[in-house]
Amino acid sequence: MHSRRCFADAKAAFTIRPMHRHPTVIAIGGGGFTHQADPAMEDFIIAASGCSRPRIGYIGTASDDDPVKIARFYERFSPLADRLTHLAADSTAAATAQWAEGLDIVYVGGGHTLRLIKHWQETGIAQVLIAAAQRGVLMAGVSAGANVWFEQALSDSGGQGLQAVAGIGLVTGSCCPHYDSEQQRQPAYTAAIASAVLPQGVAIDDGVALLIDGDGQMAAFSARSGASAYRVTRDAQSGKAASASIQAHTAFTAGTDRAPGRLSK
Repeated sequence: MHSRRCFADAKAAFTIRPMHRHPTVIAIGGGGFTHQADPAMEDFIIAASGCSRPRIGYIGTASDDDPVKIARFYERFSPLADRLTHLAADSTAAATAQWAEGLDIVYVGGGHTLRLIKHWQETGIAQVLIAAAQRGVLMAGVSAGANVWFEQALSDSGGQGLQAVAGIGLVTGSCCPHYDSEQQRQPAYTAAIASAVLPQGVAIDDGVALLIDGDGQMAAFSARSGASAYRVTRDAQSGKAASASIQAHTAFTAGTDRAPGRLSK
């Protein structure tokens, strides 16, 4: 059996973690440190990693490596992490594999979904990150950085309104971020699922982190009052889409080097 380590703590370096049956992914609808908002979001990511001081890597491809967002990554996570690094824009698949070695968390910033996916596919970075996720690295991302992990997503990055785009398929189904902050998204996403343009999936409000854990189960953490995440499904007989809220927790317990934190009411 393969295993992963929590590299962030010398004591934890001897704690072997069994490979998860499902990659652990945190998909964020919008907000967070790149917008200098929702600081509880990053605390939740740390808790979910099961590392007291994890090693964290940032990928800014979707924003064309916006230096402001990169600077905010270092500013926000410096008090929380053992080591921080960001992936250079010209990284090859081989360089990315070396960069990802030893990381506990990869965080993918938001921006242009199609640019992000195209670059990862053309360079082979997509397969490198899938392999990292499968050996236990927690994969997190906001907006475009959430979309990329799914089979498909709803995105306006093509310049012709909201359209279905293909992700890298680490998580089955589809994703729609910014569900509460962009008025056109809810009707567009439900219509796309009802017409089978998109597979069934999840919609995520800004300020909400959707955790897909090692068992493939979903749970939501909300850093904003009233914000949530939703399962959007299609009835095969009627062809209609239906939305069901995923319980949004507003608190969590801190993780340790031997176990991730847990959501609480």
